[in-house]
Amino acid sequence: MLSGGLILDFLKPGCTHRYGAHRSQRAELYLPRSAGPHPVVVLIHGGSWHKRYGRIVMRGLAAALVRRGQAVWNIEYRRLGEGGGWPATFHDVAAAIDHLGELRAPLDLGGVSVVGHSAGGHLALWAAGRERLPSGAVGSEPVVAIARAVGQAPVSDLAGAYRLWRGGAARALMGGGPDEVPERYAVGDPIALVPLAIPVLIVHGVLDEVVAIELSRNYLARSRAQGGDVELIEIEGPGGRHRAHIDPRGAAWSAAADWLAESGGGVRARAA
Repeated sequence: MLSGGLILDFLKPGCTHRYGAHRSQRAELYLPRSAGPHPVVVLIHGGSWHKRYGRIVMRGLAAALVRRGQAVWNIEYRRLGEGGGWPATFHDVAAAIDHLGELRAPLDLGGVSVVGHSAGGHLALWAAGRERLPSGAVGSEPVVAIARAVGQAPVSDLAGAYRLWRGGAARALMGGGPDEVPERYAVGDPIALVPLAIPVLIVHGVLDEVVAIELSRNYLARSRAQGGDVELIEIEGPGGRHRAHIDPRGAAWSAAADWLAESGGGVRARAA
């Protein structure tokens, strides 16, 4: 169970901004108390791309990042069951990130990081590869550049997930399988967009019970084969369980947060 202080950090929302008319086209902005401009981390929650999961699950990480001196943009998007799926979910993630450029806040948009968990990890890696998309493929050209990306137990190989899940949530998101709608997977599957021009970290539990680590290993192998700058940290034992990645006290998150700091996206935690 979380301590009282962590519970408050988890539940306290940031200032909410809308980037569209739909009720899910909104995001929370968290700012450190210092003057800024602040490095920005975009958080993208997971949950099988389904409406029953929302941005609240990332508030613990948002609080942890703010304590490190980073601004946080915790986004919501249309999900399955409320008008999401292909291509709406992708349009929303792109629009939410680009909306950072319209905020009147002390933000350093020259070094934006994107962090996503599970299905949100898929969307984070996809968003980091938007500049590789053909013109007009999914939304407009990126307005806000992403400097680094972190996938926490991400669905980094969507076609591979489709095969493992026998369709499942991947089929629901894309409206079919890679053999039925190959043109969608060509622009919506992160592994199809490698290599990225930015550094990428993937943190994945060896015994992950929801998203198999082999998907991240596939992404790593293909990225490196094409010259991509990708690191995979494999977490052994219970610290690598699927939901452990969104616990700000855990080893999985510590690895991700310190990598962000070391790669120029924030401040490394002080030793106790």
